[in-house]
Amino acid sequence: QVQLVESGGGLVQSGGSLRLSCAASGSIFTYYSMGWYRQAPGKQRELVATMTSGGITNYADSVKGRFTISRDSAKNTVYLQMNSLKPEDTAVYHCNADRRSGSSTFRYWGQGTQVTVSA
Repeated sequence: QVQLVESGGGLVQSGGSLRLSCAASGSIFTYYSMGWYRQAPGKQRELVATMTSGGITNYADSVKGRFTISRDSAKNTVYLQMNSLKPEDTAVYHCNADRRSGSSTFRYWGQGTQVTVSA
């Protein structure tokens, strides 16, 4: 069973930094991609950053230059370093992992961690 456990959220002032961690069950290279999505109150869940098993990254325009996704394969962990945080970054951040089997994609989610940025 796939388990994704996030940590690192919290309350930070505008301009501050946080680092989120997502510990995955099993090797992260068994997933086609892993990444982070966020959902603010009253809004749909949106992509923040993803990284494929081959190391290709993708970022939302709103976080480019401020957030960095990385991984530590020895720890089966994916990170999201968030710098220059803004109040609009406030949301629940969810770790995501995708596995592909043939033409099917299986999506897995962590329980989420709250990030609150005060003005």
